[in-house]
Amino acid sequence: MSEENKNINDFDFDLICAYFSQFERQGPGSPEVTIKALSFIDNLKPESKIVDIGSGTGGQTMILAQNAPGHITAIDLFPKFIDQLNIQAAKLHLQDRVKGIAGSMENLPFQEEELDLIWSQGAIYNIGFEKGLKEWNKFLKTGGYLAVTEASWFTEKRPKEIQDYWDNAYTEIDTIPNKVAQLQKAGYIPVAIFTLPETCWTDNYYVPQSKVIEDFLKKHKGNPTAEGFIDEIKKEIRFYSQYKEYYGYVFYIGKKI
Repeated sequence: MSEENKNINDFDFDLICAYFSQFERQGPGSPEVTIKALSFIDNLKPESKIVDIGSGTGGQTMILAQNAPGHITAIDLFPKFIDQLNIQAAKLHLQDRVKGIAGSMENLPFQEEELDLIWSQGAIYNIGFEKGLKEWNKFLKTGGYLAVTEASWFTEKRPKEIQDYWDNAYTEIDTIPNKVAQLQKAGYIPVAIFTLPETCWTDNYYVPQSKVIEDFLKKHKGNPTAEGFIDEIKKEIRFYSQYKEYYGYVFYIGKKI
């Protein structure tokens, strides 16, 4: 792969973990957005089983636990993220209801029809939207819910620069109607679909990064991989500022038929 066509996922996992473990959240979002999405879920009880897939350090996991009944298993590929999540759960006295485990979203440790809610903010792209919807469906009880955020086009036509960027970064990016059709095809009734506000990207995701980028570069001075990684971060931030009217994250909430 040429240097021009690299995206963040092509870099060293340890480097990615070291960078993103500095932040409360590893993707666009906000407590308000998580609570709004949760308001469409009506089947939760104290004994309910919830999984947060691709939880990161648990920014949204804690909001879920503070605003919904049930037991939450948080899963992420990076053990360092999970360690931070479990420490935070203990600080908030949620350790009896929240447990973080390191693992892959492609090999989930659940039985069929065991879960009441599957949650995934900013992470389903790692397995692919359609594949995730289909493979995770079997773990949900009939009437259970799935709530995920997914990068989506807001318009039918886009400038070539941003189209090419996303075609390389995530080939499954698509328009909202096409994503809803995929949700239905995978066995869910669409319950709610809404876009994340711009502040979820800027204030809550990019602003915290902009404050540490230079320190990160100093720490990894002379490391071309780290420098290339930060170049991609800066490009992502610049493109969002320039093209945010064309794309963003959308919350897709479905109920298993």
